[in-house]
Amino acid sequence: MKTRIQILLKDKPIGSTVSVAGWIRTRRDTGDFSFLEVNDGSCLANIQVIASQELKNYTSEVRQLTTGCSVSIRGELKESPAKGQDVEIHAAEVVVVGQADPETYPLQKKRHSLEFLRELCHLRPRTNALGAVARVRSRLSYGVHQFFHEKGFLQVHTPIITTSDCEGAGEMFQVGSSSENGKEQHFFGRSAGLTVSGQLQAEVYALSLGDVYTFGPTFRAENSNTSRHLAEFWMVEPEMPFCDLKGNMQIAEMLLKYLLEDVMNNCAEDLNLFDKFIEKGLLSKLSGVVDNKFAHATYTDAVDILSKAEKMFEFPVEWGVDLQSEHERYLAEEVFNCPLIVTDYPAVIKPFYMRVNDGGKTVAAMDILLPGIGEIAGGSQREERLEVLKSRMVEAQIDIEEYNWYLDLRRYGTAPHSGFGLGFERLVQFVTGMKNIREVIPFPRTPGSAPC
Repeated sequence: MKTRIQILLKDKPIGSTVSVAGWIRTRRDTGDFSFLEVNDGSCLANIQVIASQELKNYTSEVRQLTTGCSVSIRGELKESPAKGQDVEIHAAEVVVVGQADPETYPLQKKRHSLEFLRELCHLRPRTNALGAVARVRSRLSYGVHQFFHEKGFLQVHTPIITTSDCEGAGEMFQVGSSSENGKEQHFFGRSAGLTVSGQLQAEVYALSLGDVYTFGPTFRAENSNTSRHLAEFWMVEPEMPFCDLKGNMQIAEMLLKYLLEDVMNNCAEDLNLFDKFIEKGLLSKLSGVVDNKFAHATYTDAVDILSKAEKMFEFPVEWGVDLQSEHERYLAEEVFNCPLIVTDYPAVIKPFYMRVNDGGKTVAAMDILLPGIGEIAGGSQREERLEVLKSRMVEAQIDIEEYNWYLDLRRYGTAPHSGFGLGFERLVQFVTGMKNIREVIPFPRTPGSAPC
């Protein structure tokens, strides 16, 4: 039975016999001993192993160990006299499981650039920074499910292959057709693509079972190579019946605060690494979100503030134009200096399913803006009125027949409902301080690049 190093460093009593397995970070020889730094990925810290010449394979194998080799070790856990560590293992047995050729192994004991590591997608989780990102991402994912479970939400697995373009932007990856008798034909009998959102299908279950959420991969065929965009990414999408925009905003704020507090309590070591080497002041930034109430401004208020700003923006600001990242960050970082929820956007720049406000010019939409990253979540109260929804679909040139099932939700027991989408990679970026979104997903897919 192998014990994770994380447990050894916290809970195992001194003097107990322990077994660990992991990878060599460094080996240092002195006299008749070798000091092995071993890491198994369970935490940032290594465990020091003292291997003496009394081991049968000391000369033949232990003294030949190099960075990247995998080992299995059995020995006694003892207090360590070395500075910076409480315990160490005095090895009774060191089994070399897998070698790593030092001439070709690319991860040596030095700091590698994140750009270089991106070219080694299959090995980069072995580094301190990317290993820490993986642990933080895992904890945030766990926190998402934990939050919604505690709130009584049901998880719904919405389809990855869909015939519905939720955003209406046409940026869907098309699912290939099948060939039969030399003739191309749609596998599903009609055009289908990879989902850009599970929202429409989540509405089906919300209007049947109550509060639901979906958490899965989504895809966008957008030819963008910026540090903010991926072709494949994950979305957290709750949907709540009998809930208006105000209730939607409250749930979104509660979710973000819950996730940040949870990850700060459970990934302190990894977050300290990011605070020290990736983004100075990261911990205080996260605490600021948890401890402060989110500010609120309407889109009209925001445009008024931006139009009067002394700062020069790359993109001009006027009513009816969507806010760009530079506008969002200016509002969150320099004007309000805290998380900000912007609501009531012009109807012409938002999708057809968002509820039209009185007056017809704006919709009951919201975006959550965080300092340092801009938009992290967006949502709305959905349009529950059949005729208004049909009118919006006609304006957007959406085939009503194709979405007849969606209109049925308004024909049979319609109810006010709302929801939002939280970009999971944006959240991981915010929590880790990583500047490029490709660092916070295990296998980034971008135009021209799909490693592993």
